[in-house]
Amino acid sequence: MDKVLRQYESTFIVNASLDDGQVDGVIGRVQEVITKGGGTVDALNKWGRKRLSYTINKKTNGFYVNLEFTAPSTLILVLDRAFQLDEMILRYLTIIVNRKALAARAKAAAAAAAAKPPEEAPAVPAREPLFQEGTGDKKP
Repeated sequence: MDKVLRQYESTFIVNASLDDGQVDGVIGRVQEVITKGGGTVDALNKWGRKRLSYTINKKTNGFYVNLEFTAPSTLILVLDRAFQLDEMILRYLTIIVNRKALAARAKAAAAAAAAKPPEEAPAVPAREPLFQEGTGDKKP
C-alpha cells in the first residue's frame, strides 16, 4: 500500500435543487470517504450556487464545492468511485497540487502574515494645545 501522502484538490458540483442541509450531507459523505481512506481535509471552500455554463442532466444551476486534502494515492480511485455513485454530484475533478503551487501558497501566506498591522498602535506624542484654556487667544 502506498503510504506517501500528497496534496490534492478536488472540485465538484452538487445538484443545486437540494436544500442546504442536503448539500452539507453530500459534502460530509465526501469528507468521510477521504478520512476513512487515510486522508485529512485541509480546507473546505463552499463557492455556493452558480449558473452552469452548459446544462448537465437537464440542470442549469449547481452548488460548487472545493476541497483541499492530503491523502495517499490509493484513495483517489476510491474517491472517484464515490463521486460516480453519488447521483447528487453532477461533475467532479481531482488534481494533484504541484510543488510550485504549494510554494506559491506558502509565500502568499507568509506575505499576508507579514502585512498584518501591529496589534497595538504606537502612542501619539502629546502636543501643546493651540489655544490657552479659558481664553480664545493663541499662545505666543
